[in-house]
Amino acid sequence: MKDIMVIGIAGGTGSGKTTLSLNIKEAFNNDVMILSHDYYYKPNDRISLEERKKLNYDHPNSFETDLLIEHLKKLKAGQVINHPVYSFVEHTRTNETVMIKPSKVIIVEGILIFENKELCDLMDIKVFVDTDSDVRIIRRLLRDVQERGRDIESVINQYLSTVKPMHEEFVDPSKRRADIIIPEGGFNTVALNMLLERIRSFINAN
Repeated sequence: MKDIMVIGIAGGTGSGKTTLSLNIKEAFNNDVMILSHDYYYKPNDRISLEERKKLNYDHPNSFETDLLIEHLKKLKAGQVINHPVYSFVEHTRTNETVMIKPSKVIIVEGILIFENKELCDLMDIKVFVDTDSDVRIIRRLLRDVQERGRDIESVINQYLSTVKPMHEEFVDPSKRRADIIIPEGGFNTVALNMLLERIRSFINAN
């Protein structure tokens, strides 16, 4: 297989990483695939659901990043992978996996992907989505209540106890590894169009 471009898209919770990733995917269809760090949350299936709800999911140790690195290396080598499927309702992995074939462009997306140097070293372009904290918490609140079956109080408690401190300790400092910092993510059309043009040139050349 010819060269594969890997684009890392990081940023805090609710920053617009997914919107940016989907906008890129929509522009190039099958030439782009998205590999989310969220797929690689550790299963923690040996403890009860109530105990799983109390875990810190915003710390680097909550992810099986080594498996993500292994899968990304395989994709870059032209091999097929089967990535895990994670349930945010049950706070554990399901028994299913999803088979993914390599494409010309791979987007790796997640809050903590720039925290790991080995993972960063596999990326050709590193983009950090920088969005105001008030906007991010509102987006997270809406998402977790509407899509993940959470109640408002639990979302707020989690944000204050783990999400915010972990953002300050790990996520925000990791943007020093970014090549590009985009305010407002997928809603920043100027930055998006510049990124799309760079990707288009790569795809046409390969």
